[in-house]
Formats: sequence, C-alpha cells, structure tokens
Amino acid sequence: MTAPIALVVGSYNQDYAWRVERAPSAGETLRGDAFRTAAGGKGFNQAVACVRQGAPTAFVAAIGADAAGDGARRLAADEGIDARWQVRADTATGSACIVVEASGQNRIIVALGANERLEPAFLRACAALFDAAGVLLVQLENDIGATRAALDLAGSRGVLRVLNPAPVHDALDAALLGRCDVVTPNESEFALLLERTGGARVEADTLACRDDAELHRLARGLGVPTVVATLGARGCFVSHADARLRGDAQPYYRIAAERAGVVDTTGAGDAFSGALVAALLRARDRPLRDAVVHANRCAALSTERPGAAEAMPRLADVERRFGSTRSEDKA
Repeated sequence: MTAPIALVVGSYNQDYAWRVERAPSAGETLRGDAFRTAAGGKGFNQAVACVRQGAPTAFVAAIGADAAGDGARRLAADEGIDARWQVRADTATGSACIVVEASGQNRIIVALGANERLEPAFLRACAALFDAAGVLLVQLENDIGATRAALDLAGSRGVLRVLNPAPVHDALDAALLGRCDVVTPNESEFALLLERTGGARVEADTLACRDDAELHRLARGLGVPTVVATLGARGCFVSHADARLRGDAQPYYRIAAERAGVVDTTGAGDAFSGALVAALLRARDRPLRDAVVHANRCAALSTERPGAAEAMPRLADVERRFGSTRSEDKA
C-alpha cells in the first residue's frame, strides 16, 4: 500500500528582501545593508518545510507565465516536491517586498498576483492528490473559494485538514473554520479569529501572558477541534475540544520556546506549520504533543538563517541540534 502524502495547497511568491538597521519612517530613504531575491509564499515555504522534514509532499498553486513562475517550477523539482501548477497568462507570479531589521524583525508587503486566481476547478482536476493525501495544509494567500474547495475535497476523503490562517482573509468566517480539524494561528491571527467568530475581542499582545485555562477558554470559542497557537518567545499553546483528541493526555498545554540565535524571523511560522504536518504524517500513532515539540524546534532553527523557503531546516538539522522527539519531552 502506498504511503500517504502531505498535500499543501497554497501560494508561491518571489521574495525581494532588503536588510536594514531599522525600518524607514514615512518619507524617509535609508541605505540597505544587503538585498536578495528568493522563493517564498506561505504555501511554498510550508511545502519546503514539510518535504525537508521527511514527508512525501505535493503542492498545488498558481503562477504567472513569467520568469518567476519558471523559477518556481525548477525550485519545486529540486526540492523533490510533486508540484501541480495552474499557469495564468492574465497576471504575474505573486511577489513580496520584505524589509528585515538588524533585530531580525520583518515587515512584509505582498502582491498576490496569480495566487488569487487559483481556481476550484483546477483543484478538482488534482483529485488524485487528494485521494493520496494523509494531511492537507492550506493558508489564506489564495482565492478563498479555492481554499474552501481544497478543504471540502479533503473532508470528503477523511483527510486531516490543517489551516494556517495567515494572512487573515476578509472572507474568513466560522463556516470556513468549521471545515478544519486543526488551526495554527500566531497571536495576531488568534485575536482576529476570535473577533471574526464572535468568541471575544482581545489584544493580541496580551494573549501570551494569559494563563493556560484562559487561553483554552478562548480557543474553544473558535469552534475548531484543535488549536495550536504560536506565541513567539513564549512558545506555543495547544487546546483540544476533547482531551482524547490526537493522542494527547491533556485537553490543553503549553510548550516552551526553544533557544535560537535569531537572524531573520520571516519564515518561522511557515516552518512551524510545515514541520507540524510532516510530523503528523510521519508519526500518526504518536501524540500530537510530539509533533508540536518537533515543529517548535524546526521553527527555532529557521530563524537562524536569512530568507524564507531556503531557510527551512532539514530533519537531520533538527535531530542534530535537539535529538529525536519523544512523548516524555517536557514543556
């Protein structure tokens, strides 16, 4: 029997990144310390993270009929990703402007281009990938109709559906969240999801400081079986609707952040989501906690190199630094 695959439906962007001492103020021009262009897009970053963590990975996305799109094809092939591209002649491949400060913090502007033209019909034409999938991972840099279609195609096949709700889309609502089994928001996305679903109105920068019982109460307001929220330097938090979900012994818990020599935080959230899905696929009989610990470690390592997709560590890198993940790992 063929082993199931990780299926990522998402975006490809060509990243254009500048490194500066600090971000410019309005009307100010600064000299940059360095410039680079490389592959990005939340979907592609997560697909690279997933395949580098040892999971057979397929990727579905839209690109333009341009040089950046040609580069995307080559990069996916080089990574060993089974990519299916909807090529759009009516718009350019997505692009992103990234300003990285000396502290490692970043500011990003995205022109999604072809990503917003990914069609549900193209996804349905990729039905064989959904048949082969063990886990689906989606984000919100595509047309929302395509995201819904991907979740529905996976749901009809009993595939575990993971949503990284970034960036939060204007059309995101409780109905779309109800199609998901797991969501992986950061603090600002968590706060926006709560507001969108009527769960609560909270300040994003207060979430990490709240006690675990309060975070669990808020997470249950999203209506998703499992919430895995990343909280930056305060680690990540897991909340289940049922304590027995996904092999965990507790209905909620927190995992501490790993130490890292931060250079660039651009792809850390993507490293986390991609590594989480890879771990879920590779060790389906183990508790979710193990997958979260592993994803946390992968995200930490990703911040020690500049860039997005190319900064994703490999499984051997994670195990060399931290060892293998075991159920007895402590928070």
